Amino acid sequence: MFRIQVLNKISHAGLDLFPRDKYEFASEIPKPHAILVRSADMNNMEIPDSVMAIARAGAGFNNIPVPRCSDKGIVVFNTPGGNANAVKELALAALLVSSRGIVAGINWAAAIADRAGEVPEIVEKEKSRFEGPELRGKTLGVAGLGAIGVMVANDAVALGMNVIGYDPYISVDAAWNLSREVVRSDTLDWMLAKADYVSLHIPLSDTTKGMLNAEKFRIMKKGSRIINLSRNALVNDKDIIEALSKGKLGAYVTDFPTAELLACKNAICFPHLGASTPEAEDNCAVMAIKQLMDYLETGIIQNSVNFPRCKLDQRAPFRLLVINRNIPNMVGQITTILAGSNINITDLINHHRDEYAYNIIDTEQSIPIDTLEQIINVDGIIRVRALDKS
Repeated sequence: MFRIQVLNKISHAGLDLFPRDKYEFASEIPKPHAILVRSADMNNMEIPDSVMAIARAGAGFNNIPVPRCSDKGIVVFNTPGGNANAVKELALAALLVSSRGIVAGINWAAAIADRAGEVPEIVEKEKSRFEGPELRGKTLGVAGLGAIGVMVANDAVALGMNVIGYDPYISVDAAWNLSREVVRSDTLDWMLAKADYVSLHIPLSDTTKGMLNAEKFRIMKKGSRIINLSRNALVNDKDIIEALSKGKLGAYVTDFPTAELLACKNAICFPHLGASTPEAEDNCAVMAIKQLMDYLETGIIQNSVNFPRCKLDQRAPFRLLVINRNIPNMVGQITTILAGSNINITDLINHHRDEYAYNIIDTEQSIPIDTLEQIINVDGIIRVRALDKS
C-alpha cells in the first residue's frame, strides 16, 4: 500500500485515479511514500526519509527544496503544459487589455453610473480617451517557447500578428508544434528591438532574474507593451515603473501584483489568474498523479525537474531502481555485484542529468537483501529500490 501525503486541495479528477486497494492519501499520514503539492511552501519542511517522490500539480517548483531532494534521492515532478491553455488564454486577454483602454474604460464607465440619462451622451463624448491600436500587423516577441509560449505564438499568428520567438533551449517537441510563420531570434536584444509587444514565458533562475530591466527597456521601441504571466522576478519592478512613468513603455500587464505596481498608472495587474481555471486544475492533478503512480509502481520518470527522463518497457519479473551520483564506473560496480550474486540482467537503461544518474535494471531473479545492501554501500549510491512484478 502506497501512502501519499496531500499538502493542498487537489482536484478529484486526479485523486480518483488512485486505486483504493493500492493507495491511501491524506493531509497527515505516517511515513508517506510520496507527497502531492500545489502551492504549499516546502522549503523549510522536514521531509520524511520514507518519501521517494514529490509531485507538484503545476509547472513552477520554487516552493520545493529541489537540491535537498536530489541529495536524498527524491524525484521531484512537475506538470509542464497542464495549465498551458489557461495561461495562453490569459496572455491573449493581456495583449488586448494592454493595447486598448479596456480596463481604464471599464473603471471610468462604472464611475459615471450615477449620471442616469446623461450616460450615453457622456460615453460618446469621452470614448476617445480609451482608444488604442489593433493587434493585427503588429509584432509580438515571445520569450520562451515551451508549451505556453508556443501556443501564444501560434495564436498570435492566427490574429494576424508578426511573431518573433526567442528560446535558446527550445525542445524538439516545441519546435515541431511551432508555426512556421514564427521568426526565430538568436538573441533577446534583437527580439526586444523589433517587438511592439513582448510576452514572457521563461522559468525563473539565477540567470533569468531581472532579465528585463532599464538596460533592456532602452533597446525597446517607445510605447512597447510587456506581458509577464511567468514569474514576477523576471522583470525589475523599479525599472519598469520608471519606464512606464516616463512613457518609454506603453503598458505592463502582470499576474503578480505588488503595492508599487498597483499604484502605477500604466501597470495592469491580474491577481495571479494564470492557471485559475477548473480545467487547468484538473489537468495538472491528473498529470501529476499519473507521473507519481508510474514512478512508484514501475520506476518510470517523466517530467522530473531534478532527475533524467527514463523509461524502459518491463519484460522481466523483477526490477532494480538505482539513483546515484554521476561519477565513473557506477554501472560497472552495480552489474558486477549482481553478477556475483548470479543475477541475470535482461535489460538495463542508464541516464544522467547534471550530477545525478538513474538506472532501471530488469532481472530474471529476485534480488536478495544482502545484494541490495552491497549496492547501497557503494560510494556514490543515493537510493536503491527493488520491484517485484512476478
